[in-house]
Amino acid sequence: MPARNLPEATFARTVLGSGPGLALAHGAGSSIDNTYGPILEGLAAHHKVVGIDYPGSGRTPRSTTPLSLDELADQLVAAAVAEGLDTFAVSGYSLGGPVAIRAAARHPERVTALVLTATLPHHDNRLALATSIWHKLAETDRELLAQFLVMMAGGADALEAMPKEQLRQAVVFTAANVADGTPEHAELAGRLDVRDDLAHIQAPTLVVSTTQDWFTSTRLHHQLADTIPGARLVEIRTGHLPMVERPEEWQKFITDFIDEHHA
Repeated sequence: MPARNLPEATFARTVLGSGPGLALAHGAGSSIDNTYGPILEGLAAHHKVVGIDYPGSGRTPRSTTPLSLDELADQLVAAAVAEGLDTFAVSGYSLGGPVAIRAAARHPERVTALVLTATLPHHDNRLALATSIWHKLAETDRELLAQFLVMMAGGADALEAMPKEQLRQAVVFTAANVADGTPEHAELAGRLDVRDDLAHIQAPTLVVSTTQDWFTSTRLHHQLADTIPGARLVEIRTGHLPMVERPEEWQKFITDFIDEHHA
């Protein structure tokens, strides 16, 4: 299959390290730094890491129109190619999972492996309700949004281990780090559907299931692993935030798998 034409790489990007390529797709309402920050140095120790910030995240200007999954996927691939990577693995977290899946479906000659964490093939009813609340609060009340996000994203173990002051600080930190483009990200998360892509994925795939996740259920994680040909599923005992609750374990899942499948 001939390579699909790529757009100009216009999204702000983070580039670190050297070695085999690894492209990163972050979560909704976040950025590369906020999604992968705790493990970026570890990922870049033996890989050339390229991550993009979606419109309204990091240094990428906010979009005035609804986001397109195809555009996010093409921009991710274009950024990696612009940095000299002809082929590369892709790690997608949460909303970044469908971005990674679409990138692999549209550019199979580029993507050598996929790691999909805390993610989904489509929105189920729980996520449809959550993204509707998320979207409205992002436009009206960031403090209340932060409380909602900490409640939904924190694993039961992590939340119950927090003293009252630490819980308050988590809410303050979350409110201060809500991306300006969160309404558009939440809107996309509430309508995306990559189920038709799954059977066509050619890259070796690891699904990392966050077992205490209230945003993306383990049912959705298993649906990905059961439908993508040859996909492997592993579990990590966290809520929606493995980078906060178990960063070393999460990083090891990613690097071990992409190293295993590096040609």
